[in-house]
Amino acid sequence: MRYTTVGRKIVAVRPMTKEEVEREGWDDWYRSNVPVIVLDDGTTLFPSRDEEGNGPGEIFGYNEEGGVMLLSTGELF
Repeated sequence: MRYTTVGRKIVAVRPMTKEEVEREGWDDWYRSNVPVIVLDDGTTLFPSRDEEGNGPGEIFGYNEEGGVMLLSTGELF
C-alpha cells in the first residue's frame, strides 16, 4: 500500500507524547526532544535515527535563501 501526503497541510508541530515514545520503544528522556509534525488529516510524522527506528533524530532544512533551519520542540544544548 502506498500512502501519499501530497497536498496535506501542516497544522501543528509538537513534542512526542509519552505514549508515542513507548510505542516506538524509545527511552522516556527522548520525549521532550522529538518533534512531531501533525497534518490536517491526523497523520503524524517524526524523525528517526535510521530506517529501523532505533531512536529519534532531528529535522534540518534550508530556506530559499540557503539559510539552515532546525525543527526542534525541545531546548537546544
